[in-house]
Amino acid sequence: MMDYRIEVDSMSRVRIPATAYYGAHTQRAIENFPISGRRMPREFIQAIGIIKCAAAETNIALGILDREIGEAIMRAAREVAEGRFDTQFLVDVYQTGSGTSTNMNANEVIANRAIELLGGKIGTRTPVHPNDHVNRCQSSNDVIPTALHISALETIEENLIPELTGLHEALHEKAKQFRRIVKVGRTHLQDAVPIRLGQEFGGYASQIEHGIRRLKSLRHHLTELALGGTAVGTGLNAPKEFGLLAIEKIAKFTNIPFVQAKNPIEANTARDASVEASGQLKTLAVSLMKIANDLRWMSSGPRCGLGEISLPVLQPGSSMMPGKVNPVIPESTMMVCATVIGHDAAITIGAQHGNLELNTMMPMIADHLLESILLLANASKNLAEQCVKGITANESRAHALVEKSLALATSLVPKIGYDAAAQIVREAFSTDKTVLQVCIEQGILPKNEVKRLLNPTLLTKHQPLKTQKNRAPFGE
Repeated sequence: MMDYRIEVDSMSRVRIPATAYYGAHTQRAIENFPISGRRMPREFIQAIGIIKCAAAETNIALGILDREIGEAIMRAAREVAEGRFDTQFLVDVYQTGSGTSTNMNANEVIANRAIELLGGKIGTRTPVHPNDHVNRCQSSNDVIPTALHISALETIEENLIPELTGLHEALHEKAKQFRRIVKVGRTHLQDAVPIRLGQEFGGYASQIEHGIRRLKSLRHHLTELALGGTAVGTGLNAPKEFGLLAIEKIAKFTNIPFVQAKNPIEANTARDASVEASGQLKTLAVSLMKIANDLRWMSSGPRCGLGEISLPVLQPGSSMMPGKVNPVIPESTMMVCATVIGHDAAITIGAQHGNLELNTMMPMIADHLLESILLLANASKNLAEQCVKGITANESRAHALVEKSLALATSLVPKIGYDAAAQIVREAFSTDKTVLQVCIEQGILPKNEVKRLLNPTLLTKHQPLKTQKNRAPFGE
């Protein structure tokens, strides 16, 4: 049977597991929010540990916190940041909208660990108090948005961007590898003019490159931190220099140039930077969805689909059909993308609830934003390693399809006009002949010229139209 201890807070007596480092506030929150079983992300707890350590060090320097107590708090906060007390963070994501329960969860764990380090008894609130000492010069209302920015930016820069860089390199390598392979281009899922397989993969690589650039641009706003604004952004109960000094320590610890928000009212009340970050993640998800879906289409078959590329064979695809292999990695990626897009909608709604001086959906915003970042990072790595790097081109299949394409007639338009070219297409389609065969049979143009005009390889190279001499450039 579990042993319990009794704590008395500002409301009443609370029964808490005897070995728990958390206290009365956390216990109430555990009981009040039995919603999802989802706890705040590890990255977010790490950020709170960093904040509490920086705050304690700053308060020591300002002479408003006893050095012995402050140093014990710093050590305990570092241990929280390192993950030593993750099992003590039990508050559900769907809690009080300010995240006060998670902030108090951290305050209580750090206070009790500091008490232990100082030889005291856990749960006594002496010599270290969770509010008076660990939370000094802070409010949940500036700690939680600060932790949100720190954890989001660190996770983007340490996890997502490196994995996207690896995916970009894999796609770029395939673009070079497939640069000579000509295939049918498709618009509206219908045959269009030829394109090189390498050009398609170059387009995918460009999408990821743009995604990386967008994510890097987030630094401008996510590096602004609310710390020092306390309850409503006015800085009540905190020395004027507290936020600036504490954030300098956070910047040094994380090696990211965090700064105090230019307007602490905005930093407390609005979650616009989170919406911006989520929007960039959504854009990236849309890019990955397009790439993953294209890989499924081009590898469809293997005999009765497009079959222009082959994906790595990883596992049986059917419990009923023997020998069937499915594009499981692209499909996994697409489910991640759908989740991220859904998270963006929730974050958008959450950020709208910055009513007056406080947003009241911060825990959900933090949870969804961090999950989106990590899901995209893992999916990008998996797509690169287990799919893209192992893709092979079915060159003979691509060549056979492009030879049959009716869209090759497009290259005849400058010579014979749109209507005449359309007539050739109709004839080729109705007789099941190629455009080249119809052109030669009808003697539309000299045979050598027709072959040159209908050469699929040449059609994938940009050929500027000849213009009259002395014609002014466009726009002049």
